[in-house]
Amino acid sequence: QLQACGGGLVQAGGSLGLSCALSGTIYSIKALGWYRQAPGKERELVATFTSSGNTNYADSVKGRFTISRDSAWNTVYLQMNSLKPEDTAVYYCKAVIMDIPGSFWGDYWGQGTQVTVSS
Repeated sequence: QLQACGGGLVQAGGSLGLSCALSGTIYSIKALGWYRQAPGKERELVATFTSSGNTNYADSVKGRFTISRDSAWNTVYLQMNSLKPEDTAVYYCKAVIMDIPGSFWGDYWGQGTQVTVSS
């Protein structure tokens, strides 16, 4: 399971930090990341990193958002700076996990946390 928290209301130009804790049976993690969905829009990638060392950011957040994790891959963070009204969305954490050896990789989503940026 993934449990996300840290959303809220902030003025444009402000900062917020999100965190997402992983729990349950986990054998291996391929990727951790954050996605967001604004009203009337499709869910989009915000930032991800993989166990192979690749980190990706959406162009719209590069230089403003930073994804990180703890050393045990138990928690993934998203630090959001210089927030803009267009960053308003529900933010979801996602993990690509193999729960037991030899099983398939599965996509697991957190419950979503609302981020609202006022102008």
